[in-house]
Amino acid sequence: MTSPVSSAGALRRPGAGFAVAGAVAAAGALTYLGTHDPHVAGSYPTCILYSSTGLYCPACGGTRAAYDLMHGDVADAFARNPAVPMIAVAVVAWVLYRITYRRRRGTSAPAAPAWVPVAIGFSALVFGVLRNVPGWDWLSPA
Repeated sequence: MTSPVSSAGALRRPGAGFAVAGAVAAAGALTYLGTHDPHVAGSYPTCILYSSTGLYCPACGGTRAAYDLMHGDVADAFARNPAVPMIAVAVVAWVLYRITYRRRRGTSAPAAPAWVPVAIGFSALVFGVLRNVPGWDWLSPA
């Protein structure tokens, strides 16, 4: 049996302050990104890996892809960094799953299995390598 939690009690739960701070930081970052075009040269710093080695990291083009997604340009977002739109869909699906699970069952959803972060890291590594392979230009930032 669960007891109702008052709004004051909800902020006393462990980690609630971090969640609120993270939400505020994310909202500020998205607001800044939505109003400052990364396609304009010099508006954001360049990738350190790319500027020092000429290789694309898994995040290269990610800022431009996020900006394009925020402005409804999905095709350009895929052209800048194909991982960003897929990650955005996965995050939205995960959040909706957690919300739906909690509302239907009254308890928080089970934690992700331990292999999930390993798989995400491995996928990022493979993506970073493949986007630098000659002939795979469709993975490089446009």
